[in-house]
Amino acid sequence: MLDPILIFELAALGLATGFLAGLLGIGGGMLIGPFMTIILSSVGVAADLAVKMAIATSMATIMFTSISSVRAHHRRGAVRWDIVKGLAPGIMLGGALASAGVFALLKGTALAIFFAVFVSFSATQMFLDKKPKPSRKMPGTGGQVAAGGVIGFLSGLVGAGGGFISVPFMVAHNISIINAVATSAALGFPIALANTVGYVFSGASLTGLPPHSLGYVWLPALGVIACCSVLTAPLGAKMAHRLPVAKLKRVFAVILYGLAGYMLWKGLHG
Repeated sequence: MLDPILIFELAALGLATGFLAGLLGIGGGMLIGPFMTIILSSVGVAADLAVKMAIATSMATIMFTSISSVRAHHRRGAVRWDIVKGLAPGIMLGGALASAGVFALLKGTALAIFFAVFVSFSATQMFLDKKPKPSRKMPGTGGQVAAGGVIGFLSGLVGAGGGFISVPFMVAHNISIINAVATSAALGFPIALANTVGYVFSGASLTGLPPHSLGYVWLPALGVIACCSVLTAPLGAKMAHRLPVAKLKRVFAVILYGLAGYMLWKGLHG
């Protein structure tokens, strides 16, 4: 049975990530990963394994936050389902390659360093909020499949829903920020599904896992975070249509720099 304090920490994490999933089109992995690493380390999981399990568990939660937030965005007609259709096949392939293959081969410390670099880059993109060339449009079918492959692969390595790649990618091709956030929320489900299956498969034969683990996924944390995140994801989606998202992205970018610093330290000293 989980300690009540641990349940409270996981619940707070779920509420926060659910809101951000709806507001910014992210799956919450950028926030869950570092905090889950701290939590798993505190319950005695080895540093290398803690990083991997944090990444896998955070990805699994995205299946639930994605469904909850995308329903709210869809009701407002903000989801570009044509883009979802174009990117999803590549996302599934890239995610499966990362989670079922490369993820298991890399050490947790290496993944932590990669996570830190990736998050820092994403935070910088959010902070600068660059404007695209007016003439740029979304690529054709082949280009979208290729882009989806990159999004799915990188998401599988860091346990993120892909919003930190897909939102800037769509905005750079003159998709409005509201449509990009909503569409990214919809893309979160195929990203999470493909990668979670891969994490379960690649971690099935591991020893030394904490109780109630399914491969690299820690089920108690998944249950608590998912239950709480689905409560706040619709609220975040609602606020995305009312709040100055560009300014909020800059504030969140500053938070991400701090989390990236922690994961870099974990990777260098793990």
